[in-house]
Amino acid sequence: MGDMANSSIEFHPKPQQQQQQQQQREAPQAGGFGCTLAELRALMELRGAEALQKIQEAYGDVSGLCRRLKTSPTEGLADNTNDLEKRRQIYGQNFIPPKQPKTFLQLVWEALQDVTLIILEVAAIVSLGLSFYAPPGEESEACGNVSGGAEDEGEAEAGWIEGAAILLSVICVVLVTAFNDWSKEKQFRGLQSRIEQEQKFTVIRNGQLLQVPVAALVVGDIAQVKYGDLLPADGVLIQGNDLKIDESSLTGESDHVRKSADKDPMLLSGTHVMEGSGRMVVTAVGVNSQTGIIFTLLGAGGEEEEKKDKKGKQQDGAMDSSQTRAKKQDGAVAMEMQPLKSAEGGEMEEREKKKASVPKKEKSVLQGKLTKLAVQIGKAGLVMSAITVIILVLYFVIETFVVDGRVWLAECTPVYVQYFVKFFIIGVTVLVVAVPEGLPLAVTISLAYSVKKMMKDNNLVRHLDACETMGNATAICSDKTGTLTTNRMTVVQSYLGDTHYKEIPAPSALTPKILDLLVHAISINSAYTTKILPPEKEGALPRQVGNKTECALLGFVLDLKRDFQPVREQIPEDKLYKVYTFNSVRKSMSTVIHLPDGSFRLFSKGASEILLKKCTNILNSSGELRSFRPRDRDDMVKKVIEPMACDGLRTICVAYRDFSAGQEPDWDNENEVVGDLTCIAVVGIEDPVRPEVPEAIRKCQRAGITVRMVTGDNINTARAIAAKCGIIQPGEDFLCLEGKEFNRRIRNEKGEIEQERLDKVWPKLRVLARSSPTDKHTLVKGIIDSTTGEQRQVVAVTGDGTNDGPALKKADVGFAMGIAGTDVAKEASDIILTDDNFTSIVKAVMWGRNVYDSISKFLQFQLTVNVVAVIVAFTGACITQDSPLKAVQMLWVNLIMDTFASLALATEPPTESLLLRKPYGRDKPLISRTMMKNILGHAVYQLTIIFTLLFVGELFFDIDSGRNAPLHSPPSEHYTIIFNTFVLMQLFNEINARKIHGERNVFDGIFSNPIFCTIVLGTFGIQIVIVQFGGKPFSCSPLSTEQWLWCLFVGVGELVWGQVIATIPTSQLKCLKEAGHGPGKDEMTDEELAEGEEEIDHAERELRRGQILWFRGLNRIQTQMEVVSTFKRSGSFQGAVRRRSSVLSQLHDVTNLSTPTHLTLSAAKPASAAGNPGGESIP
Repeated sequence: MGDMANSSIEFHPKPQQQQQQQQQREAPQAGGFGCTLAELRALMELRGAEALQKIQEAYGDVSGLCRRLKTSPTEGLADNTNDLEKRRQIYGQNFIPPKQPKTFLQLVWEALQDVTLIILEVAAIVSLGLSFYAPPGEESEACGNVSGGAEDEGEAEAGWIEGAAILLSVICVVLVTAFNDWSKEKQFRGLQSRIEQEQKFTVIRNGQLLQVPVAALVVGDIAQVKYGDLLPADGVLIQGNDLKIDESSLTGESDHVRKSADKDPMLLSGTHVMEGSGRMVVTAVGVNSQTGIIFTLLGAGGEEEEKKDKKGKQQDGAMDSSQTRAKKQDGAVAMEMQPLKSAEGGEMEEREKKKASVPKKEKSVLQGKLTKLAVQIGKAGLVMSAITVIILVLYFVIETFVVDGRVWLAECTPVYVQYFVKFFIIGVTVLVVAVPEGLPLAVTISLAYSVKKMMKDNNLVRHLDACETMGNATAICSDKTGTLTTNRMTVVQSYLGDTHYKEIPAPSALTPKILDLLVHAISINSAYTTKILPPEKEGALPRQVGNKTECALLGFVLDLKRDFQPVREQIPEDKLYKVYTFNSVRKSMSTVIHLPDGSFRLFSKGASEILLKKCTNILNSSGELRSFRPRDRDDMVKKVIEPMACDGLRTICVAYRDFSAGQEPDWDNENEVVGDLTCIAVVGIEDPVRPEVPEAIRKCQRAGITVRMVTGDNINTARAIAAKCGIIQPGEDFLCLEGKEFNRRIRNEKGEIEQERLDKVWPKLRVLARSSPTDKHTLVKGIIDSTTGEQRQVVAVTGDGTNDGPALKKADVGFAMGIAGTDVAKEASDIILTDDNFTSIVKAVMWGRNVYDSISKFLQFQLTVNVVAVIVAFTGACITQDSPLKAVQMLWVNLIMDTFASLALATEPPTESLLLRKPYGRDKPLISRTMMKNILGHAVYQLTIIFTLLFVGELFFDIDSGRNAPLHSPPSEHYTIIFNTFVLMQLFNEINARKIHGERNVFDGIFSNPIFCTIVLGTFGIQIVIVQFGGKPFSCSPLSTEQWLWCLFVGVGELVWGQVIATIPTSQLKCLKEAGHGPGKDEMTDEELAEGEEEIDHAERELRRGQILWFRGLNRIQTQMEVVSTFKRSGSFQGAVRRRSSVLSQLHDVTNLSTPTHLTLSAAKPASAAGNPGGESIP
């Protein structure tokens, strides 16, 4: 079959007259082209034999199709702009228009859905309405002294201000939230287009190979396809070598489909080339390609999808619906969720299809901890606010009706209701302050900021939470080639004609026959797209294009003062008789050519230990054959290959075989054909270690991260490179295994992998050589699933090849190589290293840890505020019937504490010192003992000051007391001083919060963060304005300079007190509890929850009784709303039903759908519920 693949263009000879009729049939149809858009679309719907038949009927053959499209199968299109433009107008452009982003107003509407805000709005409106209702004046005496004395005309008018001010501050919060979501979306789009611009594809124009951006492809282009490509457009194969395509993204069939010009020439966009190479003529682009058609269908569903994206943007970039549609030229991303044919093939894919809209990983560590913590805080806040309201109401009722013995009169109702509303507002403000709305904001800002900065460090983050997971990484499994090494391969040693040359031999030293065979074997038996081009600027190294190993061999030819180009011109690619392309199973590549005398010659190259086993002869020094027995082979391995490998070289064997004209073998029987070879040469290729890698690996080890090397090279080479990098140190107890030995150790008699056996191997394993992609996947999965250590390992993996897909997907964080990586690898990854360099991974670790720390800093600050504000509001309300901090003031505090503080603390730049500590691990609490000590310590200081001011402040400052003021009384200086002191203490505490590990110097590096300085000073400025000119809305009256100085003095006291707290050793305070642990051991990941309903009952049992009841109450309303809206939106009946049943299991994942906060960055999407009862939120 394959032998015909190459000659297939001349395969269906047509009688001459038929050809002429055909030319008449090729009347200019579409703008001068012989095919309409509809025709081509119809053609691409067909597969296999039907498609061939259609091509023969309509166009004669593929070259007939090329003629109609006015293109040449060998030269390609003439690169002129008018022609390309015309093609774009007729056949469309190669990009799928992105879905409309949410408008700002939609985002505002979403922000308004927040429960807390709704409660506040209602309270404010009631308060407004009541303030305009004036009860009849005379009877007001009868209602007792309730409405109090200071009730003059001006004050009564000002009653509406409080309601209005609350509404105003709600508007503020909403706008800030919406703006944040909007800018986040904008950033994602920028990121997306950045990823897009990087994807290029090779086409032939004017006979030249060009790399053009995928969006620039037009119908009629001749494109080169090769191993690892993601096809960007539909096309028909013109000529192919051993081409195999993974069409699972379109068909769901995981088996690779063989393509050839005479059996099945249809290539579809969004599918992956798994083996081989070829040339195709592009027949459909953009929305007319197969993927485009699917996307257009999805586009209709996209609007519905949109509504499901509750709460801002899903942070998991790649699965984000509007992202996927954002000009994804690589097409079938939506369908990409099936893992590449991994070990768990079938059932895995079934499940993957169900979970198409679910992210690929369990909730990130940080997200889990935050959700849990916020639930705890939310509960506490709810309880406190309820008690506050109850106490206030009871006190008022008893005071008025029991003690004073009044009767409830009808005309007094509005006055009393007004009181109740006031109490209710106080209760709500306690709740507002208790709940850290700023958390999601802090997380988002911190992640978004890091991602932006990581761009500069050559990390292109595709999924936001990958950045934070990296901070917890405990193991990195790295490739060798290109990541640890420079990926500029050169041949440095060779074994030719019985001689081992330690450097490049002089051409004169070699027999012409050997030299000639070697040059032909290398030039012909390598991808013709691989070349060595002259350097771009003087003095630079020649540019290596294509496969680096092949480049090394071609470079060897050039070093022998010969040239490969003339050989290739003599035997062009379409004259090659049969090509067995390189793949990870063969580990070799072979090419057959038809010699003029009718005989065949096969050239082969590959890993030396594999190919030498197939050699029966070897060329001696005079170029004659001598037999090569197993004994000779062992000899050669000892004397040539092992010494080369110990120098860290990769050894490649080059061999050939002749078939006489009569004895043509069965070309499909590869083992038969590629055997009985004659060895021409063995070469040692060096790939030098990048100079900066050893230092980077040392940093990783110091930071408690184990680096393992997983490579396809032989064990000696791998060990030599690992020693150079510092992955293995002399005198350490470690393992270096080959793939075979690794598998022998981890599998039982039946050949199944056993976790216990794996657990014996991986902790000491440092180098895994000669490994297959499955080995890599097994190792990663084994380390992740292992339960031996005190905590679960977090594994990062680097990969560049198509076969690394499964391992990249399985890992907690997958790094793909931006330069050497194939599209498939990039698609499966979380972060793309734009410079393919290991040091960039270390940068990612630093940023990840920094995110974690930034959020801890914010929490430490936020919780101090919460504790103080809640206690003050609560005790104040109970003792003086009125919260010392008014609703509007609370909202202002909330704004500075949440929004601004999250900005200030979340943008701290990372420092090298982050790499000096061990990773936090999955179950280390978010709030450490030290932080708890800081929170409580500062709370004690602030509460002491505030209560002193509240109860004896009027004596100290010699002013009127603000306690027990009647309704609508003017703001008092007393309460203004309390409010002002409170805010100033928070401001100075914000500086304390910059350090969370108990460091002394809180000012360290403060000027390297201009955002922080701006915010602190800005807040201070606004505070002055509020106090001096805020008046009635802010319940403030202007203060004198002396009073201001006292407030400042108390504020600065925070810094001094911070030093006092730092002196107390944390170890003494055993009583302090930590908070915000990660998900516990018994909690399940969404993978397990997705398995089926029976686990859910298990999850329900796991949840403690009380928690269930608490959640049920709060959740009932929200769930009903969600269910109704799911029905409205998705029409997925089953989705809604299942969602109802899975509410508890969702809560089990502590996805806070309902605590009144913006807690989860995205309430779990109803979309995901259908296939994923785990209903996880996706940060």
